[in-house]
Amino acid sequence: MAMTVTMPQLGESVTEGTIARWLKQPGELVAKYESIAEVVTDKVNAEIPAPAEGSMGEHIAQEGAVVAVGEPICTIETVEQGQANSAWHQGDEAAPAEAANVSVAEQAPMPEQPAPAEQEHQPEVVQQEEPQQREAVTAGAQQSAAPVGQEQGAPPQPAHGNGNGSAGATYHLTPAVRMLVREHEVDLAQVQGTGLEGRISKKDVLDYVQRRDASGGAPPPAPAQPATQAQPTAGGQPAPATQPAPAAAPQPQRADGDELIPLTPTRRAIAEHMVRSRHVAPHAWMMMEVDMSRVAKLRTTRRAEFEQRYGAKLTYLPFVARAVCDALRQYPTLNSSWSDEGIIIHRDLNLGIAVALEDNLIVPVIRNADRLNIAGLAATMQDLGDRARANKLKLDEIQGGTFTLNNTGALGTVLTQAIINQPQAGILAMDAVIKRAVVVNDAIAIRPMMNIGLSFDHRINDGLQATRFVKKVKELLEGIDDSGALL
Repeated sequence: MAMTVTMPQLGESVTEGTIARWLKQPGELVAKYESIAEVVTDKVNAEIPAPAEGSMGEHIAQEGAVVAVGEPICTIETVEQGQANSAWHQGDEAAPAEAANVSVAEQAPMPEQPAPAEQEHQPEVVQQEEPQQREAVTAGAQQSAAPVGQEQGAPPQPAHGNGNGSAGATYHLTPAVRMLVREHEVDLAQVQGTGLEGRISKKDVLDYVQRRDASGGAPPPAPAQPATQAQPTAGGQPAPATQPAPAAAPQPQRADGDELIPLTPTRRAIAEHMVRSRHVAPHAWMMMEVDMSRVAKLRTTRRAEFEQRYGAKLTYLPFVARAVCDALRQYPTLNSSWSDEGIIIHRDLNLGIAVALEDNLIVPVIRNADRLNIAGLAATMQDLGDRARANKLKLDEIQGGTFTLNNTGALGTVLTQAIINQPQAGILAMDAVIKRAVVVNDAIAIRPMMNIGLSFDHRINDGLQATRFVKKVKELLEGIDDSGALL
């Protein structure tokens, strides 16, 4: 039978990909997990593996075509008739033969990651309830998905739109679409699907939510309003069940001469991720000053030798990264994730390093960063940063992070409050190293000082653990062996 392969989700904020090259032509034999196409995105280049054994069918998307996540790119004629029907759907439900469309991301082996519900990679068959049951079903889905501390008792807002769905209809949704439906309380019967065989895509849901919110809940189409202005409870704080939903934020008025920059899919996805992080995790923040005198001395005396020996620049970043790794091993609840069943302490320490691009942000991941010394961290960071700016990162190099380090100081900042990269428990921002007058042994001295600020998920850690972690990072940096033995 013909199995439809769709564009996989290649990263958290990636919404589309470009078919760079087909590695298999129609009629050629394909082994399961064998690469069939090269895909280029704004963050990563990747090869797409075949979800099943068979032969290459039709190239639905041609080379150079830009395809949204979840949209079809090709078909594969599988070896055994009907083998995909039961294997590619969640649970024991039997799916009709024409519903055997699957995403590569659901089948290819992926790096081990934390497993919050919204990151599961199996499609779900959703049965749309009768009109009188929809409100109760929507409310139940919201309550089951809401983290501790979020409002669960408030009644859901009715969903309106211009779709032509019907009661009792069956919808096959990808995990990303399912999450949006629950988050925005969408009535699927009102959404017009534009995907293969009328399937509802992520773009369909976002477009519907924008029209609905922009019109104040009324069905007529209107200029799109960003999906980030949905109304979850702020800060994860509980609210009384009788509290009415807040009114939608007013849209700014454009004056003469104002310029409107259309949102790119990447910018919209980043915005959604940032807003979701703020709403899901109650952010707390603290900052400490660090005397970087020993680190600065070591950099000055060993920089030329280091760069010649390792081929990497000796910046402040690898020193901070090494201290963060040591502190995370001592305080492992910062290297964790929240789940409804409990706190997941990650065995591996995969350190994300935020890299600012011209119009984008990406976080390459150093796997098992605690096993590297300062030289190893410096070389790895330079390699990942260079390839991030050249758009040559691999998929597994931007996934699976357990804690993030953000070097905003490279841009001259002195005080940074970063947003947590979900589903991690914290992110540490390091600001610029600046010479300041400080009091040392009751005397005024000029020292190179740096601020480090920790944003942490208050569901997982309280102030005591977070303070001890930041203090440990400070102590490690201020007490570093400046003889160069650590290099």
